[in-house]
Amino acid sequence: MAAPRPAPRTVPRIVIIGAGIVGCALADELTVRGYTDVTVVDQGDLYRTGGSTSHAPGLVFQTNGAKTMSDFARYTVRKYGALRTADGRPCFNPVGGLELAATPERLDELHRRCGWARSWGIEARVLDPDACAAAHPLVHADRILGGLHTPTDGLAAALPAARAQGEAAVLRGARFLARHRVLDVETAGGRVTGVITDQGHIPADLVVCCAGMWGPRITRMVGMTLPLTPLAHQFGWTGPVPALAGAPAEAVHPILRFQERDLYYREKFDRVGVGYYGHRPMPVDPDAIGMPAPAADDGMPSELPFTPDDFDPAWNDTLDLLPDLTETKIDEGINGLFSFTPDNMPLLGESPDATGFWVAEAVWITHSAGVARAVAEWIVDGTSTFDLHACDINRFQRHQLAPSYLLERDCQNFVEVYDAIHPLQPMEEPRPLRVAPFYVRQRELGAFCLEANGWERPHWYEANADLAEGRGITPPGPWTARYWSPVVGAEAQVTRERVAMYDMSSLMRLEVTGPGAASFLDRMTTGRAHRAPGFVAYCLLLDATGRLRGDITMARVAEDHYQLGVNSPLDLDWLRRHLPADGSVQVQDITSRTTCIGLWGPLARELLQPLADHDLSNDGLRYFRCARLHVGEVPVLAMRVSYVGELGWELYTTPDLGLRLWDTLWRAGRPLGVIAAGRGAFNSLRLEKGYRAFGVDMTDEHDPYEAGLGFALRMAKGDFLGRDALGARDPDAVQRRLCCLTTTPDPADTVMGGEPVYVPGEDGGGGGTAGYVTSAAYGHTLGTGIAYAWLPADRAEPGTQLEIGYFDRRIPATVATDPLFDPEMARLRA
Repeated sequence: MAAPRPAPRTVPRIVIIGAGIVGCALADELTVRGYTDVTVVDQGDLYRTGGSTSHAPGLVFQTNGAKTMSDFARYTVRKYGALRTADGRPCFNPVGGLELAATPERLDELHRRCGWARSWGIEARVLDPDACAAAHPLVHADRILGGLHTPTDGLAAALPAARAQGEAAVLRGARFLARHRVLDVETAGGRVTGVITDQGHIPADLVVCCAGMWGPRITRMVGMTLPLTPLAHQFGWTGPVPALAGAPAEAVHPILRFQERDLYYREKFDRVGVGYYGHRPMPVDPDAIGMPAPAADDGMPSELPFTPDDFDPAWNDTLDLLPDLTETKIDEGINGLFSFTPDNMPLLGESPDATGFWVAEAVWITHSAGVARAVAEWIVDGTSTFDLHACDINRFQRHQLAPSYLLERDCQNFVEVYDAIHPLQPMEEPRPLRVAPFYVRQRELGAFCLEANGWERPHWYEANADLAEGRGITPPGPWTARYWSPVVGAEAQVTRERVAMYDMSSLMRLEVTGPGAASFLDRMTTGRAHRAPGFVAYCLLLDATGRLRGDITMARVAEDHYQLGVNSPLDLDWLRRHLPADGSVQVQDITSRTTCIGLWGPLARELLQPLADHDLSNDGLRYFRCARLHVGEVPVLAMRVSYVGELGWELYTTPDLGLRLWDTLWRAGRPLGVIAAGRGAFNSLRLEKGYRAFGVDMTDEHDPYEAGLGFALRMAKGDFLGRDALGARDPDAVQRRLCCLTTTPDPADTVMGGEPVYVPGEDGGGGGTAGYVTSAAYGHTLGTGIAYAWLPADRAEPGTQLEIGYFDRRIPATVATDPLFDPEMARLRA
């Protein structure tokens, strides 16, 4: 989430650009919170404006691998389920959803999806073929292996829902202006002041862009790149289907998805709508999308001509799955435009450059009401009850905004929209983009790289294959074994036995400088910034409500110079939004100007000390301290910290000397058996040590006490952002906790994250799970599976017996006291 809302007026004048379902929902959510000076403008007619809302088929499937997306969808179902039009018609039909599988691999995926649903509190069950056929008259049991049934899914009536919310907002004081084309967004002094339309000027304190596929045009008016590509998606209606003759209502049976063939289906009395994602990507330049025609004209700019040749494979697969459709054909169809983003998440939040300019873009009907509520909360309260870190518009790296990158990624995401994506599956193109200066050495060692924010990040090194021999490292189950090698286990064990070099270049680094830096960081973090140069602290970034915004390392390199290790561009954006106006503090991203090697293991000091011109003993450089020194000829900033729980240092230098640093360490370490180790080992070791990862284990919906991070709060240091809110809470009275679970010594029981946690003997089909897993790995030096999970406080006591739902089976798990490895910190402080 971005900064607390600007408040130029008690009730700000808000202009929403776009009267599709998102704009209407946002107007409703804002006005119900008392922000009633709202003007919604649209270049089309109300409420069939010509955008994606006007042709959307309205399917609402709530299950998603991202909890936030499921939370948005759940709220959408709840809100639209209670929404009625002026004449009393419902805006949501809860017919349920049925996702079908015809192959064993896709049936496994349905079990995984069932786990997600239950983790996020959604009722779901995997049905056998006969039960699927009983649920829908077009489904034949002999054509499938099973299906995922979600009773609360259904069909949203997009245009009636938009109208009902818009009219409710009007009753509270909002106004809607049709046929107002936005020509410019007016700014002064870096703040929005109004919107200029072809019908005149509208003053504004806040402007929210909900323009959908026209969004990139609007954001460009304030110099902002919106990472969104409109792509055409095929949808057609059949003629009458005899098997559905005499249907008593528009839809009475579950909506269907056949994801292994990129298809979905919905009823409309005795006809069937068929949607298809399996065709070639058809991107459209936002500048080439025309203006909406008058309401009397059936044409809309979001509807492109149907291309039957692209649809032929879909129809053939449809007849194989639903043979009752053989007696009909596709009577009419469109290639409808929808918005795609580089990571398949919405684009929400405030521009970093134009204060008061917000976006709520790339939002499908499924998530529309949830997104609107989240953005309204964010504007009114300065924060949201939803976890929005993965949706924040400021999350992207600069290279991710390049036009060629956006086109490549958005088109690929269209191709993969219904694919079964492995949690570690990297993007394939465009690669490589960002590489460490010692990438050439990593290639020589056979690095198997995955991608992270553009970085080529080694997951393991084939050069270490012989180290796995004789260690008894057995493979996990078939799903977990993708992007896995026994080398991962060997690298983890050797790190604890000897010494290993880890590429930490992808860690984002910020530099905070200036005479006000210490006071600024004291205010913005939970740590004590006013300490002598050379200290390092693990601390938190919080919002005003005391919830987490990130966890960071903070090193005071010199009097007015700090280096921070942060999680993402959101931390940079957060700090910059809170900079003092007097210019006494500067914050810069120095990631590209630095590189880093983590040198860790019991022999790390034996390797490094002969190379260094600094005393590296405990007296010379204590744990959580830093110093500038030389490693051979290479000047480095050495921080004695470790994310794997072993003695060692993070060694920072400039990219031009990075290769020299690698080679110097490598040569000196060969007699000691040094290895290069990858991210697979790193993740296993950090979970053994109990180190949390922001964005995975905890997010901005959690507070430090819940996440087990109370130790990072320096409540006695004085005021800091979030302190007042935390001070009003009892650290021992939390309702949920992030807990460590151990599973079994069998690597086949290793889970990966997102799985539901059950109380033994409880079914959980109605969403009644005990909690859910955040991250997991096999502990190769402890010989047990490890998972971190959110649990109710009454289930968080060590020794509590639980079960983790993993595909179609249950894995025994036990709540454990963490950290599992070296709880006395003896190895780190050696």
